[in-house]
Amino acid sequence: MGYIDDATNRIFARFYDYEGTIPAMESFKHYIEKYGIPMSIYLDRHTTYKSTGKPTIEDELANKMPKSQFERALEELGVRIIHAYSPQAKGRIERLFKTLQDRLVKEMRLNGIRTKEEANEFLKHYLRGHNERFSIKPAKEGDLHRGIPKDVDIDRILCIKTKRTLRNDWTISHDGNLYQITEVVHGKEVIVEERVDGSMFIIYDNRRLKFKEITSRPVIDKVTEPKAIQSKPKKVCIPPKNHPWKRYPVINRYRNKETTELLLTET
Repeated sequence: MGYIDDATNRIFARFYDYEGTIPAMESFKHYIEKYGIPMSIYLDRHTTYKSTGKPTIEDELANKMPKSQFERALEELGVRIIHAYSPQAKGRIERLFKTLQDRLVKEMRLNGIRTKEEANEFLKHYLRGHNERFSIKPAKEGDLHRGIPKDVDIDRILCIKTKRTLRNDWTISHDGNLYQITEVVHGKEVIVEERVDGSMFIIYDNRRLKFKEITSRPVIDKVTEPKAIQSKPKKVCIPPKNHPWKRYPVINRYRNKETTELLLTET
């Protein structure tokens, strides 16, 4: 996965097993940690970068379109996304890939690179030399990349966020697995965050929840059930004998099935 700076021709790249949301977020994290947050990014319309989902009724009322996880993350970082609508529009990055597939592959073969990890380590040295040789001075001085704010947790932004309904037994289902929340939660929904490093967190009200993976839903026992979720029996209210309901007659109405005549009875 590669990047090329529009002003300077400076490139950045990393190897991944596939093109998807997690690799895209992980590569973008490496990029902004090295160069800062760009103003905008030019992408194709791969499903990783552009959602193919249909807007819900809420989206239509709010005049919004569905966003992919990558679009949502970059929007939170204040990065404008521009989608290319033709292969020719991405000619610049495609020419870069063509160059790398020729020169870079030969260099790796000469250096005995055989694994993805070795290739990414080799890229650090290769890209430095490539940028020194082929980068150009921008038309205007100044770098418009923004630094990462100190109060921003990049890992909480560059991750896959999924809403999940919290059941009465404090369990959620996610990706075919069952998870048990082991602390008090006063809510109906939680957010599952899948980080680029493979870790997973369950968040409620910006708080990490303790949880464990289970194989089946628990059988709730009132003796061992947490007090926070114990259900108390409803108290039956019996009016006293001097209550107005008992002091005055009540008129009950019902329809006679045989004569369909409305009868009144006094109790």
